[in-house]
Amino acid sequence: MVGSQHEALHRIFQHAPEMFARAFHALDVPLGDPSEVALLPTDLTEIRPLERRVDTLLRFTVPTGRFLLLVEAQGECDPDKPSAWAYYLAHAHAKYRIPVVLLVVCHDRATAEWASRIVQLGPSFWAGSLSMSPLVLGPDNVPVITDPAEAAADVPLAVLSAMTHAKDPCIDAILKSLAAALREIDEEDAHVFAELTELGLGTSPAAETWRHLMSIDLSFFRSETSQRLREEGRTEGLAEGLAEGETKAFAKSILDILDARSISVPPDAHLRITSCDDQDVLRAWLRRSATATSVSEVFTGDQV
Repeated sequence: MVGSQHEALHRIFQHAPEMFARAFHALDVPLGDPSEVALLPTDLTEIRPLERRVDTLLRFTVPTGRFLLLVEAQGECDPDKPSAWAYYLAHAHAKYRIPVVLLVVCHDRATAEWASRIVQLGPSFWAGSLSMSPLVLGPDNVPVITDPAEAAADVPLAVLSAMTHAKDPCIDAILKSLAAALREIDEEDAHVFAELTELGLGTSPAAETWRHLMSIDLSFFRSETSQRLREEGRTEGLAEGLAEGETKAFAKSILDILDARSISVPPDAHLRITSCDDQDVLRAWLRRSATATSVSEVFTGDQV
């Protein structure tokens, strides 16, 4: 079963495809800034009983022409994958008739080293009949971003830095710089990037650090005015007003994450979320919304 961490490793490229021109610098691949990036259907099935689905498929238009970029998230070494990747490349080329590149995104060095191999699928007497060499992004070539200013300048790359360095000793500094950067961008985008970061961190200890930063340090993107009033000390009336605003922010975050993950929210569930005034309950729902497969799972374990 495909997990949330796997999904996040390639969904970041769907949400911010413009980052490729910058990320490719780490791979020493010359690529001009794209004038157009199109998200294409990921279903590469040709024979009905056999389903072949690439994680993400993008069409780039650059100064030198067009090409397809297949993005695969890989969490561990899998001997069955190279033949599947070769199929994706051949079928996408046959379908769209333009050059194709495979990019594999890994969150640990062993998997990245394995994925970087040149794979020979032809026989020993004619190995050149079919060979494949993916581009690979992993801990060794994705930059460690611990400077908030650098993270703010390229938030998608900062998210990828967190995902691919989840097990590195510097992960706390990476997450703090990313949290600070999210303060500076559009609130809706910040929610999506925050969700993708948590998904990409999987079950690592860094995921708990990130949840703490989101619930305490950022307080779910409270306005600067709210933060200033907290620092200066508030009257009871102001505190109640801000608490109400935070409750609404929690509810909005839950609904935004479910919407970003294409999870349907029926009217009764929507009302339950928006009418809840218990922030502890809302925090629990928010955490579950990042991994739930249905809205009913968000409420799992609640006392009704």
